[in-house]
Amino acid sequence: METVTLSPKFQVVIPRSIREALDLTPGEKLRVLRYSDRVEFIPVKAVSEMRGFLRGIDTEIEREDDRL
Repeated sequence: METVTLSPKFQVVIPRSIREALDLTPGEKLRVLRYSDRVEFIPVKAVSEMRGFLRGIDTEIEREDDRL
């Protein structure tokens, strides 16, 4: 687990290992949300980059009658 320090301007530096693992680049947009007692950063991806990201997902789920 990495530790970062919040600057006086409320900025943080994302550690290199995380930037590389997520393939983040300078200028890339991130969504920020509060989840319970933590802050989460979610990379914003173009729709064209999302193609196929759910490949292999199990679509055989029970659906309610009004969702058929």
